[in-house]
Amino acid sequence: MHAMVEIQDVSHVYVTGRGAQLALEDVSLNIYPGEFVSIVGPSGCGKTSLLSLIAGLVFPTRGKVFVDGEVVVGSSSRVGYMLQQDYLFPWRTILDNACMGLELTNQLNEASRSRVVRMLEGMGLEGTERLYPHQLSGGMRQRVALIRTMATEPELFLLDEPFSALDYQTKLQLEDLVVDTLKAHEKTAILVTHDLSEALAVSDRVFVMNRNPGSIRRVFDVPEPIRSATPFFAREQAGFNDWFHELWKELEASDNETGGM
Repeated sequence: MHAMVEIQDVSHVYVTGRGAQLALEDVSLNIYPGEFVSIVGPSGCGKTSLLSLIAGLVFPTRGKVFVDGEVVVGSSSRVGYMLQQDYLFPWRTILDNACMGLELTNQLNEASRSRVVRMLEGMGLEGTERLYPHQLSGGMRQRVALIRTMATEPELFLLDEPFSALDYQTKLQLEDLVVDTLKAHEKTAILVTHDLSEALAVSDRVFVMNRNPGSIRRVFDVPEPIRSATPFFAREQAGFNDWFHELWKELEASDNETGGM
């Protein structure tokens, strides 16, 4: 099977007025179509830098990044990026916010707008089309952000801690919704998170990173019983706590080796 995302020997240096910083060094990984993977690691290990490289927002200093067999040379509508903040425009209605990606990519028409309305209804947001962001809860706003990302029908989803600002109950509900939705549409997804429980509950594989500079330390293959359960019930599967502690120990060892948080 060909890889949806292939990173080949990538190193990346950030240059500022204070000098150069090696953020990533010799990173190689493959992510396959339909996979949901998570990336975890200490703060500053380059998790978001990896997403930026895959999204084509920055370019590697060395090495190559491929999406669906093609070298990444810039941003693409084939890649959707969902962030921690929803970034909804307060002066636009919910429907207009959800259609923003379609508008920017010149795909907005009567048919695509109607499809977005159906997506809002399918995610429990029926009747919110003419409301404004301040009239919705945080969880509802993140659902709108997800619909905005999905509306352009990308093949690959990059999720940069999209649930971290939510209360725990809403976070669990949105985890289930996002994972179920992406799997139903057979999409590939990469989640960056600091929550190890979340990483195990939603993923097929978990990549653990070192920092100073960022590199892949270890890859965990999540067992089938956990993988096949919805995120909420995955946490109740036999062996989940053992895997959580194994992941915790790996992350703790990485942190100790690089001098602590």
